[in-house]
Amino acid sequence: MIHRETIDFHGKSLTIETGRLAKQAGGAALVTLGDTAVLVTVVAAPNVREGFDFLPLSVDYLERTYSAGRIPGGYFKREGRPTENEILTSRIMDRPIRPMFPKGWRYETQVIALVLSADKENDPAIPALVGASAALMFSEVPFAGPIAGLRIARKGGEFLVNPTYAEREGCDLDIICAVGPDGLTMVEGEAQFVPEKVLVDALVFAEKAAQPLMDLQRKMAEAVGKPKRPLPVVVKDEVLIGRVREVAWQPMCDALSIHDKLERRDAIQAVIASTVATLGTEFPERAKEIAGAVEKLERERVRDQILVEGKRIDGRTLTDVRPIECEVGILPRTHGSALFQRGETQVVVALTLGTSADEQRMDLLTGEYFRSFMLHYNFPAFSVGEVKRMMGPSRRDIGHGNLAERGVSKILPTKDEKFQYTIRLVSEVLESNGSSSMATVCGSSMALMDAGVPTKSHVGGVAMGLIKEGDRVAVLTDILGDEDHLGDMDFKVVGTREGITSVQMDIKCQGLTEAILTQALEQARQGRLHILEKMTEAIAAPREDYSRYAPRIYTLQIKQDRIRDLIGPGGRNIRGVQSESGASVNVDDDGTVVIAATDADSAEKAIRMVRELTDDAEVGRTYMGEVVKVVEFGAFVRILPGVEGLVHISELSDRRVKRVEDVVREGDEILVKCIAVDNKSGKIRLSRREAMAESQGAEDRGQGHAGEEDAPVADEV
Repeated sequence: MIHRETIDFHGKSLTIETGRLAKQAGGAALVTLGDTAVLVTVVAAPNVREGFDFLPLSVDYLERTYSAGRIPGGYFKREGRPTENEILTSRIMDRPIRPMFPKGWRYETQVIALVLSADKENDPAIPALVGASAALMFSEVPFAGPIAGLRIARKGGEFLVNPTYAEREGCDLDIICAVGPDGLTMVEGEAQFVPEKVLVDALVFAEKAAQPLMDLQRKMAEAVGKPKRPLPVVVKDEVLIGRVREVAWQPMCDALSIHDKLERRDAIQAVIASTVATLGTEFPERAKEIAGAVEKLERERVRDQILVEGKRIDGRTLTDVRPIECEVGILPRTHGSALFQRGETQVVVALTLGTSADEQRMDLLTGEYFRSFMLHYNFPAFSVGEVKRMMGPSRRDIGHGNLAERGVSKILPTKDEKFQYTIRLVSEVLESNGSSSMATVCGSSMALMDAGVPTKSHVGGVAMGLIKEGDRVAVLTDILGDEDHLGDMDFKVVGTREGITSVQMDIKCQGLTEAILTQALEQARQGRLHILEKMTEAIAAPREDYSRYAPRIYTLQIKQDRIRDLIGPGGRNIRGVQSESGASVNVDDDGTVVIAATDADSAEKAIRMVRELTDDAEVGRTYMGEVVKVVEFGAFVRILPGVEGLVHISELSDRRVKRVEDVVREGDEILVKCIAVDNKSGKIRLSRREAMAESQGAEDRGQGHAGEEDAPVADEV
């Protein structure tokens, strides 16, 4: 049976439909916003696979180019591996729904969102997030939803709900929020240096704005939802739990008093192993239960120590930032580099400057665009002392890199006539104990300044945590990896002294109030200011010049009707300039020519060759030209590619000439001077006589050849 409901969701029509498409899936929802439609399905395996002691959930968001009336670019005319945008949207769907599954759910579960129609106005990520929640609500999978996903933007001081792409332009805040029955569960977005109060107001607004969408899902689930699968009843063995506490509590407290991460990890594993060995004969074949009970003691001790004593695992107070060390210029042959160390988290960031030829072409549903700033984040296994197979970047790598990229991009110079570089930053995480993405932000900011990129200011980041037990609340600044794992919130805040540039938040607890948000953001601001001060001590401003290994970029302007002369048939001319000069040459449709070279000689040669190919004749200027045609009344001479002028017989010599052939023949190279250009017809008059006179005068004065000039000057960027 088809069931369809439509609501006016803050001025836009939003429809949820089920029962017509994908009927063999465990749950399905077609969510339509405008003319953008996303089908989301849920399937849970019928049986529990042996060995699963975690939630086996996979979430995939898939775009189909037919949805936007396009055919995939490239050689293979079908969709392939997920794009970066698909991976990021998959994460946006995954993060808020994952904590909503009941503990003990071990059935392999798959959520797939398929974009069927894209109107290029409404972001498919919002229908995908709503559809994931709705499909789970309709399915037999136990789910503590619903979840309402919505985008909040601010423009002119007013908040907008689910704005179109056009409406998002010029906004100073743009975030995606997920709201559950108990409040916010996920936030992801960026801002233009907004104060903390604006973000708090936006999150409070989002929570209220989401309620109609949650009510709609509840209403539909009551009508069409399947009975939920029963969970296996787990009876706690209080005797076993009590014996584990007797044996392991004090050793666990001692282990958690060790500040060094690896030593503490080894000590905790030793406590687990010794407890299993001690209680193995008393509780045979229950080693896994014993180990699980010991791990719960770890969680209990860490949280109680923070809430009761105000003391963290590494001995810090709630608001302390770990010791920071900063260095720049540590890699001699890169264009810019920086080392940022905060406690046991260490990143090295390397920067490369390129030209427009290095831009990344992005093929999206909304169309094609070129990306001139890239930030790539790598997290190898050795950074946490583990062994793992080397593969491509993980979803986490891409998500963390995108978070840092959005935060750092706000301080970059605009790509105009004064800055034409393509920038690639690569963050190598060499050591990690929490907040490596925020360390990436800090290292990237310093590497930019080390490379001489004229950034507006430093940008830094800090990760905030939360421990909440009833009315007891502790907000943590600069969280460790264990505090992230055992805590209730991971709230990453990026910004400058002026304000916030990007945020990412995941919530695992209930009752996140406006007061808690305000406190967390204020602590984040104080922590960020402290970090920015340390970064400024290492490098306070961009270097005055770029690295000597970086390309130098020059720009010059040519007439639009001469672009074809620069490019030449099949690109022959521009390739010749690049081959002969060794420089990179690119020309835009408006006639802007960008020349990049690693040395001045190559740039000078390229500039001269471009000028020769595109300049028009200039009255009073002397040229070395080739005689291309001899006629009775004079000779036609090519002074520039595609530019010819007439030397009348009277201008061939300072003496009377009877026949043109007595002075010049076809193929001869002669020195001529431009003496007139007809503005209407474009005809050019040349004089060999005046050029010879000027040349002789220059020689008499001991100067160089009259036809020799300095290379034309171009603007260096």
